[in-house]
Amino acid sequence: MTETTTKIHRVGIAGTGAIALASAAWLRHAGHAVTLWSPGGQGAEALRTQELEASGVQPCSVTVEVADDPAQLCHASDVLLLALPVNGHRHVMDALLPFIRDGQTVIVSSMASLSSLYLCESARRAGKRVTVASFGTTVLTARRASGTQVKVMTRRKAVGVSALPVAHVGQAVALCTELFGDGFFAQESTLASALANVNPQSHGPLAVFNWTRIERAENWPQYHCMTPGVSRAIEALDLERRAVARAFGIELGPIEEHFARSFGTASTRLEDIAAELHAKRGGPPGPVDTGTRYVTEDMPYGLVFIEALGAIAGVPTPATRTIVDAASLVNGIDFRRENDLLAPLGLANETVAGLLGRL
Repeated sequence: MTETTTKIHRVGIAGTGAIALASAAWLRHAGHAVTLWSPGGQGAEALRTQELEASGVQPCSVTVEVADDPAQLCHASDVLLLALPVNGHRHVMDALLPFIRDGQTVIVSSMASLSSLYLCESARRAGKRVTVASFGTTVLTARRASGTQVKVMTRRKAVGVSALPVAHVGQAVALCTELFGDGFFAQESTLASALANVNPQSHGPLAVFNWTRIERAENWPQYHCMTPGVSRAIEALDLERRAVARAFGIELGPIEEHFARSFGTASTRLEDIAAELHAKRGGPPGPVDTGTRYVTEDMPYGLVFIEALGAIAGVPTPATRTIVDAASLVNGIDFRRENDLLAPLGLANETVAGLLGRL
């Protein structure tokens, strides 16, 4: 796997969570110029005077620049990387849009609920020519220890990339390879990238069926708690994800293939894959906060999105509906109302042919 590149890029990263910090350390270690911007306001302040320290698969200490605002981030960068939860995508995209320049590439990591289409169509209406590349999952997995410390746990072996306009997918794959190294492959559409993300299908049942552990803030290893019953629920959601994708002309492999591709697992059954990962990694720990992205992000922008696509295509999604209903019930929140992208994308009145035409 390539860890160094010959072409140096100026990369601006929106976000200061685990993936943002891990990406900043990885890119800076590879020789790229990196500027971070915290949409929340204070997340990058310590990095103005301290080094970013990464441990795990690529230990390093690097210095990065910090932007005061989205205008400064866009001005300092040729490539923008959005590394933040999907529930912040629309707000951050709206903040960046006035300052994005013609010819810039924006990489959305990871994209869900067609947030990349929202950005591309918004840019087009503003008269700007940009390339929006999408990952269906993150290149790295990581845990943020502090504002200056991050543990990079995994560099995924294979990551799909799509692009808008779709004709730019080749250059998007080449750019991602220059930034992060080998292992990227082209996906047929942004919708394929969105549907390739299996986090909602795996996280949703894990959260719902371990909810008392989350509320009690117990220490629970999530792969150990991906029991045969929970695995069966995940598999049901995955079958619906693949059926919805098929209705849009997209063939996706099962969730077991995703684990094998990302983590090199050898087992064929999901419950055995979970046991294999638990034995190998001893974790990671499950969430201990009811505000976990397993529900705040994966429910509205993952599972509710699958429901919306199923409604467009006439594909039933009863298992997905059950998990969304259960999560909404125990949280006292209607997660179907929490997705701020479905309405501006106009999916309620869309058709299969119409949506594919936009992509």
